[in-house]
Amino acid sequence: MRAIVLAAGRGLRLRLPEESHIPKCLLRFDGMTLLERHLRLLEEAGVREVVLALGFRQELIRAELERLAWRPQPQIIINDSFDQGSVLTVHAAGDALVRGGDVLLMDADVLYDGRIMDALVRDRTANRILIDRDFEPGDEPVKVCVSAGVPVELRKQVAPGLQYDTIGESIGFFRFDEPMARRLAQIVAGYAAGGRGGLPHEEAVRDLLLERGASFEVTDVTGAPWIEIDFPADVARAGAEVLPQLTAAAGVIP
Repeated sequence: MRAIVLAAGRGLRLRLPEESHIPKCLLRFDGMTLLERHLRLLEEAGVREVVLALGFRQELIRAELERLAWRPQPQIIINDSFDQGSVLTVHAAGDALVRGGDVLLMDADVLYDGRIMDALVRDRTANRILIDRDFEPGDEPVKVCVSAGVPVELRKQVAPGLQYDTIGESIGFFRFDEPMARRLAQIVAGYAAGGRGGLPHEEAVRDLLLERGASFEVTDVTGAPWIEIDFPADVARAGAEVLPQLTAAAGVIP
């Protein structure tokens, strides 16, 4: 199993001053970067092969890896078009998608409890999407709609009239078995070739879900603390509300 961690974006919605504008995975909480937390949780879960998909200010992330002296060293791939959609970042990591074995696809800008990692990696092989049913309504959350256990939508905007029995927010973490990872690589390649590189990678994952949704497990992690960090208010909430809930017993580094 390998993890592809998406860390190429500019994070403009954080509205950081130019001199302190850093990749979001370098935000620190209790003295530890999000990147280090990802690496530690992956290591605890037995995932030793990590691919970092970088772009904006990649040199700062390389410096953090050097500071950590992390071993084995993560593979680095670069999306030079990081100012476009994240679908191009997944496309840049296409070789890692088709290398064989299960693949974890993970956003880098998430502070999360170890139980979420446990839910993602458990069992020998799987196609899995994680959802949290306890989310704030609105246009920002990427919503997962489920009907009879099958995911039928993955978007911020849910079409009126769509039939489903469960709705939750996507954590931003996915797991694909080898055939599904290869199919995702084909889909994102089609986005890149078709001039749709400005779209988020969730659109390509949505295509995959709509095509082969019955092959996916929808795993409910409601109750496990986590937050995706997009806005200044998210940074404050991550430190004040989410971080204190992360416990060593849940597999999270204190």
